[in-house]
Amino acid sequence: MEHASQPVLLDDGPEGIADAARRLREGGLVAVPTETVYGLAARADRDGSVAAIYRAKGRPSFNPLIVHVADLASGQALAQFDARALSLAEAFWPGALTMVLPLREGAPIAAAVTAGLPTLALRCPAHPVMRAVIAATGLPLAAPSANRSGGVSPTEAAHVVTSLGGGVDAVIDGGACEAGLESTIVALRGDGRWQMLRPGPITEARIAAVLGVPSDPVVSQDIEAPGQLASHYAPGKPVRLDATDAAADEFHIGFGPVAGHSSLSASGDLAEAAARLYALLHAGAGAPQPRIAIAPIPESDIGTAINDRLRRAAA
Repeated sequence: MEHASQPVLLDDGPEGIADAARRLREGGLVAVPTETVYGLAARADRDGSVAAIYRAKGRPSFNPLIVHVADLASGQALAQFDARALSLAEAFWPGALTMVLPLREGAPIAAAVTAGLPTLALRCPAHPVMRAVIAATGLPLAAPSANRSGGVSPTEAAHVVTSLGGGVDAVIDGGACEAGLESTIVALRGDGRWQMLRPGPITEARIAAVLGVPSDPVVSQDIEAPGQLASHYAPGKPVRLDATDAAADEFHIGFGPVAGHSSLSASGDLAEAAARLYALLHAGAGAPQPRIAIAPIPESDIGTAINDRLRRAAA
């Protein structure tokens, strides 16, 4: 599919969704809002469509993609769900939880999606627009964040256009994303163990409460899921963390009592901070100051996921 210099902007009503579904079935790329961030969707069963995601993002091909499905049954057609996976799906799907599960033999998934691994990262999203697009397309959709690889993830349609431009065919404008942080990713191991591969909106404590056992630490350097690269979510400027004040050459992102030039949450609300994180990193990237400083964020609850993204942005 030929790309214009700018993507077509679609509304999030029935006509926009039908247009997006047609483009996706034909092998095109469409950026779609989810409850976490905007995803760059393509049909997950075609090598060419998946390759187009990697081209648009400039993404390393060893980094697997998350596949988004309409429901549990669609997920079970692609991967093997044990009792633990079923209990997590019951608790958190549709929602911001991605599970890394054994790929089902013969599943119609392009090899590039799994980066050659025997596992598949699966999510059933909750956002009504993404759900409508999956339903209208009738296909599982691979959908990493809709931005250049390693850059700041997009939480608004304008971020997608700025980052990817004509590399994407269309963008559905569904407004700002609610959670603002990519999904939590867990891997269920064959011996009853489980690991948190990427912290996110659904906390480790909530998952452990369902599974009945704490997570195992991740010690392997292997990339099994998105967001595990050491340097990621970077705004293209040096980033300094835990900054209670800022130098003249720094754009200061505040939190709680630290005001900054702009605040993640003046009231110290971590959910608000998560939702605003990428928007303010985008603002910092476009600010006249050559550096970015970020106020301390508590290492608790969703703050763990925020700090994970900030450390990678600063790497």
